[in-house]
Amino acid sequence: MSTPILEIEELHKRYGATTALNGVSLTVNAGELFGLLGPNGAGKTTLLSIVSGLIDADGGIVKLDGQRFTRTDRELRRLVGIGTQDLAIYPDLTARENVLFFGNLYGLDKKQLADRTEELLTAVGLHDRADQRAGTFSGGMKRRLNLAVAVVHSPKLLLLDEPTTGVDPQSRQLIFAIVKSLNAAGMTVVYTSHYMEEVQALCQRIAIVDGGKVIACDTLAHLLTLRPSGLKLKVERAPTEFLDRIRILPGVLSAASHPDGVAIETDAIGPLLPRLAEACRDAGLTPMSMEVNESTLERVFLHLTGHALRD
Repeated sequence: MSTPILEIEELHKRYGATTALNGVSLTVNAGELFGLLGPNGAGKTTLLSIVSGLIDADGGIVKLDGQRFTRTDRELRRLVGIGTQDLAIYPDLTARENVLFFGNLYGLDKKQLADRTEELLTAVGLHDRADQRAGTFSGGMKRRLNLAVAVVHSPKLLLLDEPTTGVDPQSRQLIFAIVKSLNAAGMTVVYTSHYMEEVQALCQRIAIVDGGKVIACDTLAHLLTLRPSGLKLKVERAPTEFLDRIRILPGVLSAASHPDGVAIETDAIGPLLPRLAEACRDAGLTPMSMEVNESTLERVFLHLTGHALRD
């Protein structure tokens, strides 16, 4: 049975008249790469700020590694690393000096920190720029350095808030590889992003937050079943017996006629395509076109929230 590293129960937070969190509850298990999705203003950053000890909640419980967590608990705070949306690095320090500075804050001994610094600068692709000031770096380089300082103390739980904002494709792929490597080595990661394709590619389990509440939390596979793949098969006519034949094909969830042919929902689009071709052939029908809409996290999100992620 999985062991929770993060347990959140009925978390509440208000800023004046604005409710940021309205009874958020979720559990992240040790070793997970957990996704957190939601539109701007949904409460994601507030949630991460509470879990990392940057701000207090108005109500509710946070447990880290099975222990009740508060902002004043310095030992538990050491279990957490956070890659903030706003860069936490110092532009006037070099890449090496930034990593050393944050490592010193965590009390790492001199030899351990020196080795860890070289290891991290290599991992994030900045070893050859280690002695250049961070302020001269590109957006992608700054993001990679921001990730390095977040994990200098080898936290058990890494919180990443929009870690690829404003980066080039090469840096994005390197950040993905680093996150996967950290997770494979045993670090639990909570990954928050506006880019649903990133979360879909990286995360095994995902929570969708909207209006300060968790509206869905499940494995990616189960979430995708909430909005199955769809396809529209254009044929000149769709007789009743043809529709009846399609409805009983394996993987078909529904089939209905539309003005240009047949609209189908399926949870197995790949295996269904050759069966559809066979059904058309047997019915003497020639498909004129086919439009496929595969199940994606974005379709699920729109289905659950009714608005786009970047609202």
